[in-house]
Formats: sequence, C-alpha cells, structure tokens
Amino acid sequence: MITGQPFRDLVTAQDARLFELLSDTVEMAGKPCQGMFSAPWLAPQLGQLTTGLLEPHLVIREEDAPTISTGTLVSFSALDYTVVGIEPDSTGLTVLLLRPLD
Repeated sequence: MITGQPFRDLVTAQDARLFELLSDTVEMAGKPCQGMFSAPWLAPQLGQLTTGLLEPHLVIREEDAPTISTGTLVSFSALDYTVVGIEPDSTGLTVLLLRPLD
C-alpha cells in the first residue's frame, strides 16, 4: 500500500483521470461511453511501432465492459463498427477489437 490505499485503487483513480482528459466519446449499443479509439492506419508515421493489432480497437475501462459482447454496435466519428473481440488486460482496462461496418 502507498499512502494507505491499495495499489489497485490508486491505479483505478489514475485511469479515471486519464480517461477524463484523453478519451473519446463513443456510442456503444446506443449509449455514450468514454474510450480511447485507435485505428493503426491513422497513426502518425513517426518511427516504427510493431504491434499485433491490425484492426481498429477501442480501449475502455473494465467497469464499462460487462454489458459489451461480440456483435455490439460501436459508433465513433460518424462511422459504425461491430465488436469482434473482447480482450481484458487484467489492469482494469479492456480492449475491444472492432470491424468497420460497410
């Protein structure tokens, strides 16, 4: 414990602040949600970043994930996506793998 609080509580508070400052508002299943949207082909071309993620994805807080399932509709920036994978990372965040709807 640091400052008398469990580490997990401190990380949760930090994540809440980061999402407050840096997240995008998306619509999931018709409801607003905060998340960090990323599409690898939109990333700035500075240096080289090698990741296994080729699909667009949305990072959300674990507390927003229980109602999400594959097939859930996600709308961001006037584009629609469907959730094709859900990957909790055991740090309090969950990555939603997305596929654009045609």
